[in-house]
Amino acid sequence: MSRLVVVSNRVAIPDGSKSTAGGLAVGVLDALKTTGGLWFGWNGEISEFSGEEDDDLNLLENDGITYASLPLNQNDYDLYYCQFSNAVLWPAFHYRIDLVQFQREAWDVYCQVNDMLAKKLQSLLKPDDVLWIHDYHLLPFAAALRKIGVTNRIGFFLHIPFPTPEVFNALPTHQELLKMMCEYDLLGFQTEADRYAFIENLKQQNAFEEIDENHHRGYGNTFKTEVYPIGIAPDAIKEMAEGPLPPKMAAMKKELGDAQNIISCERLDYTKGLPERFLAFEALLENFPQHRGKVRYSQIAPTSRGDVLAYQDLRHQLEMEVGRINGKYGTLNGTPLFYLNQHFDRRLLMKLFRLTDVGLVTPLRDGMNLVAKEYVAAQNPENPGVLVLSRFAGAANELTAALIVNPYDRDEVAAALDQALTMPLEERKARYEEMMALLHKNDIAHWSQSYLEDLQAIPLHQNGQGASAEATTT
Repeated sequence: MSRLVVVSNRVAIPDGSKSTAGGLAVGVLDALKTTGGLWFGWNGEISEFSGEEDDDLNLLENDGITYASLPLNQNDYDLYYCQFSNAVLWPAFHYRIDLVQFQREAWDVYCQVNDMLAKKLQSLLKPDDVLWIHDYHLLPFAAALRKIGVTNRIGFFLHIPFPTPEVFNALPTHQELLKMMCEYDLLGFQTEADRYAFIENLKQQNAFEEIDENHHRGYGNTFKTEVYPIGIAPDAIKEMAEGPLPPKMAAMKKELGDAQNIISCERLDYTKGLPERFLAFEALLENFPQHRGKVRYSQIAPTSRGDVLAYQDLRHQLEMEVGRINGKYGTLNGTPLFYLNQHFDRRLLMKLFRLTDVGLVTPLRDGMNLVAKEYVAAQNPENPGVLVLSRFAGAANELTAALIVNPYDRDEVAAALDQALTMPLEERKARYEEMMALLHKNDIAHWSQSYLEDLQAIPLHQNGQGASAEATTT
């Protein structure tokens, strides 16, 4: 097998800590350890370099993997990362056009940083390397590589949703982005809805020709699209969740007594539906008064992108809602809603998931949402909790045994919470077993293996054109 080169916005550089990687890092590391390879991207640091220096690339060899990373300067960080990636693409791809802050200068820097990264990577490439590019920060990366003569196989995987034309066309640079994405040989999406939305956008631009269901031509290039729902390592999650509890957690469990616990955990982000979730919990206490004083909802939401105004506003909104709900339904013996704006160790989180009766995962829009899968995998098979899951999370296409809800309907979510809190053991076990069978079938190793097998099967890029239809058809 050819050497694998992974490119992502951030590189998970080994630092000797015992923290367990999650999500993308697990799948990427598993694939790199199998083939040996290179992981390239930003190291998370900001420096004064201009991007043209020869000595700004840091190389680290560890466990058969080469980690190649470099810093960004302040201007590139502000415009490429904070502005265009996270104040344009992130809200637009999550259907929040109202939060998009488009600036032409930021678009120019977004493209320039992709060009700079492509040139840095070119010197490290071997002729038969297979390149796997990840996420919305790097939509133009294949186009940047093709411009400088790179003919290797290049695949792309989008971890977040892809918006329908009605939303995507609102971006002033939507046509340029589509044209750049057609430079990839293989485009992977989390769900069929996302893949279909991408195709529909091409059709609207009159830039699409269908060869067969998964092979297409767009803007003069031939490429393949496919769905690869990302998974987890369920056995590793189960192992983390089992075992003795730390002293503080054991004391917390004792303090809870017979009270039931609902838990949610995600980054503090407006796509996660946290205000709507708080209102749904309030509706549970309003509509089902028998749960008052007998249930506690714990929301863990560490700050992310704290320098973006929309995130600052969200944090203040949540703090106000917590005070209002606890003021309304709290007693001298305790409060029903706990909001923790802090980071928790991943192993500790899995133990928390195992202790709780309900996992509440209700994003307004999500590519996949691995927390939903991790919650299920962490459960005690003999006494599992119940997952309440948004229909707008990619995971809802697979975890159909969860209680699927519309996060915009507070009363529907409240009714699902009541159903989860009162569900008989046999039904909980049946739902758990159905979801665990799927998690084992479509685990993180299956995700990376199936993607890379498809990418390896695509013939090499020639003469600036994509692989031929006859050659790519399988």
